[in-house]
Amino acid sequence: MRCFTVLGPSQTGKSTLVAKLASLEGTPKKSSSPYNLNLLEFQFIGETWCALDTPGANEALAVAQDALLASDACVLCVSPSPDDAVLAAPYLRAIEASGTPCILFVNRMDEPRGRLRDVIAALQAYSNHPLVLRQVPIREGDKIVGSCDLISERAWRYREGQPSALIELPLNAIEREHEARTEMLEQLSEFDDWLLEELIEDREPASDALFTLASRIVKENRIIPVMFGAASHANGAMRLMKALRHEAPPAAALQARLAAGAALTGEKLSAVSFHAFHRANVGKTVLIRSLVEGLKQGAALGGAGLGPIQENGNGRAAGQTGSVFAAVKSDHIPVPSLLTPGQAIAPPDWATPPTPMLERILVPSSERDEAKLSATLAKLTETDRGLKVMQEEGTGAMLICAQGPVHLRELRKMLSEVFRVEVSERAPNPVYRETISKPSNVHYRHRKQTGGAGQFADVHLSVRPNDRGQGFAFKETVKGGTVPRNYIPAVEAGAREAMEKGPLGFQVIDIDVTLTDGQYHSVDSSDFAFRAAAKMGVRQALSEASAVLMQPVIRVEIHIPSIFSGGMVTLVSSLKGQVLGFDRDENAKGWDIFRALVPGGALEELARSLRSATQGIGYYSKAFDHFEELYGKEADAIINAHGSGLRSA
Repeated sequence: MRCFTVLGPSQTGKSTLVAKLASLEGTPKKSSSPYNLNLLEFQFIGETWCALDTPGANEALAVAQDALLASDACVLCVSPSPDDAVLAAPYLRAIEASGTPCILFVNRMDEPRGRLRDVIAALQAYSNHPLVLRQVPIREGDKIVGSCDLISERAWRYREGQPSALIELPLNAIEREHEARTEMLEQLSEFDDWLLEELIEDREPASDALFTLASRIVKENRIIPVMFGAASHANGAMRLMKALRHEAPPAAALQARLAAGAALTGEKLSAVSFHAFHRANVGKTVLIRSLVEGLKQGAALGGAGLGPIQENGNGRAAGQTGSVFAAVKSDHIPVPSLLTPGQAIAPPDWATPPTPMLERILVPSSERDEAKLSATLAKLTETDRGLKVMQEEGTGAMLICAQGPVHLRELRKMLSEVFRVEVSERAPNPVYRETISKPSNVHYRHRKQTGGAGQFADVHLSVRPNDRGQGFAFKETVKGGTVPRNYIPAVEAGAREAMEKGPLGFQVIDIDVTLTDGQYHSVDSSDFAFRAAAKMGVRQALSEASAVLMQPVIRVEIHIPSIFSGGMVTLVSSLKGQVLGFDRDENAKGWDIFRALVPGGALEELARSLRSATQGIGYYSKAFDHFEELYGKEADAIINAHGSGLRSA
């Protein structure tokens, strides 16, 4: 079996294209999984094919990346409008990073929205591979009625509901065809000395030799050929499928490509897991593509025996090289992963999904659901690498990080329909801190008599601001044994405990506490008493030392196509952030990395504004940088909304 992925932005007609390709010779078999990954198996000229139809939402880019792990080749489906070329940038980036041979298909060409050469020029801005036009349109007015293949120089006229008809190339298209063919030959000659010599000697290369050359260059992933059509009318589908048949490499090439970057320990790469989902009463189902013969239930794969194999719309025997199948009761197989009989190997770095930008607290609707939620989310993170789960600081509530609103909606739907866990959502509590702006000296005596052994501890403490980022420091300058050495660790512990919540209601940072003097009682003093005295003494000192609110400042790296970089200065400034600069992204043509510092409380607005400003394409990674003081009405509003302490008069 041969396998290819169809990917691209939303509203480009991917699913329609896949359906037409799969229906060229009969009715395909179809299977789908959550988040809209569809698998279609079909026959074409005596060969069995599996098409992976991926979702087009930017939030589901990880699904497309994982599908590329199992694909011999891919088809990038794009809009016929040059203005929409930027929407394909994330997919071109993923394709090039994966090393997957690709054919670019400009769909919906029945809608006159721009010239084909302008579409290719706009897309070339995001591709290191040359985009080589392989067809030119035949027009009647503004309507495209057919195409001419630039290698065979044969022209075809589209016919609704019927195969295209072979025709003579119209006179008004001859000049454009010659111009485009010359350009194509020049591009191909950069990868073959024979063709270069033919062109230098002004000899016309034979079509058969050109087809062979083009096939080899595409299999070697050195160019991206460009074709076009209108999938809704099946226009161009046959030519695209024939190109896949001749130019997509076999499964052995995929095996070699994946093995080249994997840490194999003498074992042969047997398969790749590329998708998984959960079904009620079934559990985890893993989609696997076999790269060797003989995989069947019980076979060693990923370090354990392969579970039962189910038909996944294709009904093929899993033991055939290249076959795609679903396995249940194979929870030991991580997804995605490269699989040998004895181990599961992490996928290449290029398959890492973008950093999730939407953070939410999931609140179970009942105590029963609360007990299930943690275990359920752990299962989901095993099958969805775009999802991150952690605990909220302070409350311990379940904090999830999703790719965006659509991803979050799909997650909640799965929790409800598959796991029967109902949840609501809320924004996480912001992380603020407080410190002091002036020193304070305090004398605190802890004394309690309850009838038996009493409690007594007397401490003199000096509490001062520490340098930013230095955290908590403790020292003692006690002389003459006024506080026995064995009680000093208890004083430090009490001081640390007092920092858990300051007068504004937040954790206290960056203070220096010094124990300067004290008293003890030979009977009533204890570790507990000195700890209590230090805790209450530091609290008193903090309330007298002019508490200051501290907000987190986050360093962000915003990944965006270059055409959006100019708007980032205004966006960051509107969030009271600081622009640090930007550089070209060395790993992706046409992309920039924009660096900035932004307040932690502005991250959600940054994610929302970034999606809006970049048509959903841009994303950021983040890391904590430092805390800084916050004053005025903004600080008062935060303290009133989130603080739980008492401000001193």
